[in-house]
Amino acid sequence: MDMAMAARLGPLGLPHAALLGSSAAASTRALPLAPSRAPRLPYPLPHFPTCRRPSSSSSAAAYAARPRPRRGSPRLLAVRAMASGNPYAAELAAAKKAVTLAARLCQAVQQDIVHSGIQSKADKSPVTVADYGSQILVSLVLKMEVSSGPFSLVAEEDSEELRKDGAEEILEEITDLVNETISDSGSYNISFMKEGILSAIDDGKSKGGPTGRHWVLDPIDGTKGFVRGDQYAIALALLDEGKVVLGVLACPNLPLSSISNPNGSSSGGQVGALFSATIGCGAEVESLDGSPPQKISVCSIDNPVNASFFESYESAHSMHDLTGSIAEKLGVLAPPVRIDSQAKYGALARGDGAIYLRFPHKGYKEKIWDHAAGSIVVTEAGGIVTDAAGNDLDFSKGRFLDLDTGIIATNKQLMPSLLKAVQDAIKEKNQAASLL
Repeated sequence: MDMAMAARLGPLGLPHAALLGSSAAASTRALPLAPSRAPRLPYPLPHFPTCRRPSSSSSAAAYAARPRPRRGSPRLLAVRAMASGNPYAAELAAAKKAVTLAARLCQAVQQDIVHSGIQSKADKSPVTVADYGSQILVSLVLKMEVSSGPFSLVAEEDSEELRKDGAEEILEEITDLVNETISDSGSYNISFMKEGILSAIDDGKSKGGPTGRHWVLDPIDGTKGFVRGDQYAIALALLDEGKVVLGVLACPNLPLSSISNPNGSSSGGQVGALFSATIGCGAEVESLDGSPPQKISVCSIDNPVNASFFESYESAHSMHDLTGSIAEKLGVLAPPVRIDSQAKYGALARGDGAIYLRFPHKGYKEKIWDHAAGSIVVTEAGGIVTDAAGNDLDFSKGRFLDLDTGIIATNKQLMPSLLKAVQDAIKEKNQAASLL
């Protein structure tokens, strides 16, 4: 990885960790502790067995002399979380930190993609590096910050392709970029070797399910938008006993204020939004640079004529003819706002539009990581997210959603008329297909 890319991965302003890794190329200086809170060591530490450790006597001495973090009692942490009114406060803080770090890596890679003219994920290297790198960083942060037992991550990527002959070069690129991002952020003084990279990716092979806790991740949601230099998201959620209890969406290219045109760009102002929600605690948005969080809520429009709706940018991802029919039946006058990724959920949650429609082509199975984070951001902002029959989304069935036809989201006032329009449009489409 060249020095120009490393230079673009600027400081995150995140708390330092007291863990010191070393290699022939790694520094042996101990990073200071953040004064406000003591960081945690990964638990259990062998989750990253191939991270580099000090080998020389001087490195070993520096490692032994590193500042020691104070271990927080799980009981005390739970008490503090309850006192804050959020039983998942620690998990929320870790999730925000994880997606923010991953976003920095993705921003650097997207800049290179735009400058180099790459057009698809088939071009391999940069897009694939970002996908894997994002997943590795999220897994690392979650383990370092909140893992206190079995760690389960349901994620899009696994290491199968990277273990094949001919993948050595891209694996080296991933390793370099991940290590540079960690080092330049100042968040942890630890680095990976290649086997550790593969192991961290495979942390995401969990099947999820109705029991226990499972993190759910899409490391880059909206790949085509990412390649075009447009909208994408790093989407992370937490399932607890089959229910989504927490979600964060890092949207590096989404304006912090309202979207002002159909392509999701802004006439001005700050770009880079971080949406978050915890069950029972509402939804918020803040800048990726760390501005104070602001409470958000869905719009209060009750007349479909005044509504606008979001849908996928790519017609391959959603049936635009069907969504057009639904909008016509509702009387919606505004043209569709087409945006890649779960950034649509974030925009809907803060009232940029009134309706979100997603109707994939026949045979497509929805993955839980494509909707878990976004759906809780909308519902905690006062909205409703269901399938085309009006059923709540069920994330307890494993890696896929078992649902009726499509996904719709809106406010409580519009949902009855939206459901009727959806069901009428689907019925007409099916009748027309049966005549062919």
